[in-house]
Amino acid sequence: MNIVPRKEIPEDILKDSVLAHIAAAYFSVGKRLERKTRCSATRGFILSTLRGGATLNQNQIATLLGLDRTVVHRAIKLMAQEGLVAERKAKSGRAIHVHLTPKGNRYRERLIKARVAADENIRHQLTSDERTTLLRLLKLIADLAF
Repeated sequence: MNIVPRKEIPEDILKDSVLAHIAAAYFSVGKRLERKTRCSATRGFILSTLRGGATLNQNQIATLLGLDRTVVHRAIKLMAQEGLVAERKAKSGRAIHVHLTPKGNRYRERLIKARVAADENIRHQLTSDERTTLLRLLKLIADLAF
């Protein structure tokens, strides 16, 4: 099974690279979830950052996520237009605080359900031993120093 279209990662790179295969799997899963939920990873990360009633300014969100401030600003503006987040000017300074609206919370819950369903689908397609081995190997790779 080819995880991503060949045009995205050349076969000669995939052939000898464990990291390229891990990246290909990660991006393939991410793209499928984006298509299914119609929610970009950036939006999903922002929604996750604002979970539990958190109120943050756009710079804090960008810093926490390691994303460019302009990318976060644009995503938040669109999300505000859609009613997923609300903005309000801070009492002091120029910061604009952002928090999830009830609609945003419902949207976030829908995304979580889609991710859990995808995870369950994967769990059912792998044997218990395959899951255990995969998770053990992923942890091993994540902990390697290189």
